[in-house]
Amino acid sequence: MNKKILILVSYIIIFINSNLLSNEDKILKVGLLAPLSGKYAELGNSLLYSLQLALEEIDDKNLSIIPRDAGFDNEEKLKNAIEDIKAQGVKVVIGPISENGFEQAKKHSNITFISPSNITPEFDSNIISIGISLESQLEAINKFIKKQKKTKTVIMFPKNQYQDFVEKKLKKLNLNTARTFKYNPNPEVLTGEIEILTNYSQRKKNLELRKKMFEDKDDEQSIKQLERLEQLYTLGNVNFDSVIIIDFGSSLKSVLTSLVYTDVSEKDVLFTTVNQWFDETIFYENTIKNIYYPSISYKEFKKYNDNYFKKYSSYPNEITILTYDALGLIYYAWKRNGEINSVNDFVFKRKIKGKIGEFSFKDKKVTQDLDIYKVEKNKFTKF
Repeated sequence: MNKKILILVSYIIIFINSNLLSNEDKILKVGLLAPLSGKYAELGNSLLYSLQLALEEIDDKNLSIIPRDAGFDNEEKLKNAIEDIKAQGVKVVIGPISENGFEQAKKHSNITFISPSNITPEFDSNIISIGISLESQLEAINKFIKKQKKTKTVIMFPKNQYQDFVEKKLKKLNLNTARTFKYNPNPEVLTGEIEILTNYSQRKKNLELRKKMFEDKDDEQSIKQLERLEQLYTLGNVNFDSVIIIDFGSSLKSVLTSLVYTDVSEKDVLFTTVNQWFDETIFYENTIKNIYYPSISYKEFKKYNDNYFKKYSSYPNEITILTYDALGLIYYAWKRNGEINSVNDFVFKRKIKGKIGEFSFKDKKVTQDLDIYKVEKNKFTKF
């Protein structure tokens, strides 16, 4: 980290804490648990910067942030940071940023923790996770698929350390009309598995058999039929009309490549996925031209990124928009209730609008109303 950034971080911490010197009883003190040093310091500083932006927009001198270095998956640092924040009289904290810190946070029942984690949308003891949950994404995709009148859906996900987690989520959502397909993330094995899913060998044979029916005929109609068949790779439809791929990055691209290799046409099959965060590298995935996914508001996401860049000359980590909204949420609850004593102060009847879009807290469960976006021609289009 260069000297300029160090000076900037120091300035922000001083600015954030300056209001602690007066009118202490009237101040809403919000703790921040972030990795402000070490390998993940860039993430921690990005979280700090995002809260500075939120503070400037809220513009209330009675709101103050108390940041502490909690490390990253460092239990001892996290424990000390929480104890230090607690000593300052803080009742609500943004963090931990990972679910790995939840057990430590639960030891402090008199503090409410707002985490950007997306592991569970339900309130967990004294912790509220506001990350974009898999449940919210799958619910949005399921509604979208139904509107497109697709009835034979395959939910695809890799056999890895998250397999049990995904299976539990799917069981809870009770998506009875869909079937699941677990694949090996190794590209060399993956293609063979998808060949079985798509009945690729039989469809290849179907094409060869049909071509032979016209090869020895010289009438005009047979010649035209043979010419048409020569343009095909397989003959016959797959037994599904939509896929939900619970994957991302290079692994997602391997799945898309294998589906195209086995001649699954996007004209017949609707391709959807999750966890994209407007990743522009997918523009360079040439196999599938149209792919859909649920997400937060692209307009607000871009606006937030632009404002952040204008102030700090760098782009933020994706999850910082969640902490930005977390501060607005905390401030809203505080102004509404006059104080914050527990997670019950975050049970609202109405939906809350933030940078990520609208979300609700019904029955102590966080649910995001996500839009569906389409990736086409090197741009993101709201569908």
